[in-house]
Amino acid sequence: MTKLGWRICAGWLGLALGVTMQGRICLAATEAPPGRQNPPAKLKVDESALSHEIKAATSFALVVKRVAPSMVNIYSTTTIREPAYQHPFLNDPFFRHFFGGDVGAGSRTRKEQGLGSGVIVSPEGYILTANHVVEGADSVKVALQSGELKLDAKVIGTDPMTDVALLKIESKQLLAAITIADSDKLEVGDLVLAVGNPFAVGQTVTMGIISGLGRGGFGISGYEDFIQTDAAINPGNSGGALVDAQGRLVGINTAILSRSGGSQGVGFAVPANIARFVMERLIKEGKVIRGYLGITPQTLTPGLATLLGLPEDSRGVLVAEVGGSTPAQKAGLIEGDVVTEINGKQTPDHRNFQLLVAQAAPGSKLSLRVLRGDDGRKPKEQVLTATLTAVHDEAASSNDEARPKAREGVASAHDALDGVEVADLDTRARRRLEIPAQVHGALVVDVGQESNAAEAGLRPTDVILEIDRHPVTNAEEAVRLSERAAGNQILLRVWSQAGDGAGRTRFLIVDNLKHK
Repeated sequence: MTKLGWRICAGWLGLALGVTMQGRICLAATEAPPGRQNPPAKLKVDESALSHEIKAATSFALVVKRVAPSMVNIYSTTTIREPAYQHPFLNDPFFRHFFGGDVGAGSRTRKEQGLGSGVIVSPEGYILTANHVVEGADSVKVALQSGELKLDAKVIGTDPMTDVALLKIESKQLLAAITIADSDKLEVGDLVLAVGNPFAVGQTVTMGIISGLGRGGFGISGYEDFIQTDAAINPGNSGGALVDAQGRLVGINTAILSRSGGSQGVGFAVPANIARFVMERLIKEGKVIRGYLGITPQTLTPGLATLLGLPEDSRGVLVAEVGGSTPAQKAGLIEGDVVTEINGKQTPDHRNFQLLVAQAAPGSKLSLRVLRGDDGRKPKEQVLTATLTAVHDEAASSNDEARPKAREGVASAHDALDGVEVADLDTRARRRLEIPAQVHGALVVDVGQESNAAEAGLRPTDVILEIDRHPVTNAEEAVRLSERAAGNQILLRVWSQAGDGAGRTRFLIVDNLKHK
């Protein structure tokens, strides 16, 4: 078999490709004929800059030059405390006593460096970035794109609920502030640029489009209404700017969805309007105080809409629970209402609803457009006005004595809730399951794995509050109401223990076996 390899053939005046007898490819030289010179190469060269027309249509260099002075790199230093090394013998009580019990105790510290990006939003030196870039940092420094030395930055405030932070620097030079756009006017398909310092390689610009709006439910922050973009966002881009084709700030880059750790075309940014709201609150009050209405909102689904007598394509937020002595109760909201608008803005889902309420200042009035059922007839539209309080001013729970007492015993709910076992909600069960005193109904003891109720989302330790809009006060009543259910589906309102230890109320739809 012929063996191929590379070899340099030296000692000749020119180069030509040849093959040795051993089958090796080599570069062999050839001698130019005496008195003959190669003709000069005729090249087409155009050293002028791109024409204005072509540059305007194909390049974003002018946009980048406009926004670059507003971009900064952020360096944070955080002290991490870790347990000191402890010899395994010291876990033995005898050795701990012998050595005095303190050998190997204590902790050690180390410094952790963080890197992110930010954007100057005012000539006074205010800088917006992501909260997780500076969270817990002992010191924060900012480097301007002009090459000025790192400047000490003061953390004016942070808002983990939106992952936004506000910094301030003092500089001898005039600071170039970016122009902020109205992010509510963004549309899917709009072109955007992401600017930041990924992997500490230096200022980097990537291009993409708006892939989606109003994204959330990822557990990244408390209030999620993200802009989704396919512009590449990588580690170090966090806190950097997302700008439109005019160089206006439309978002603060905050997270990516990735299986590899790098950009895979699914990046998220906090809308500029939310970041601006947080910034103004932090400057004025030093913290973000949000408005509180006092309901548990639930996105209206086509199934829920049908059972409430609404068209399947209805959009709004279903009121699953109204807290006692809250702004919502005082305004006249009740469980089962559907809120379609707040101050003229539509509320298509519960996340959008929560954002609109949270961005209203305590003491402000909200105009709520509500659909309410009337004894099974077509819901009527009405407008209610609620005066918000602050989030931390949540009202006290209602008086437990005002409700009927639960009875003892366990019963099986047949037919509509076949496979579900319920019990009276007594004091012992409340204490063991940490169920608040204002929650009244039938305690779900067991749910058959193959039952329709299980498929709908009913779980043991849930409390059934209503069946087909009729209040449930004990297990016996839950069984009676389930046996009387006549429709193809029944509507449950249940209280569930959430993962964070707090309870939440929601509506569930369960297929009625009697009609299958």
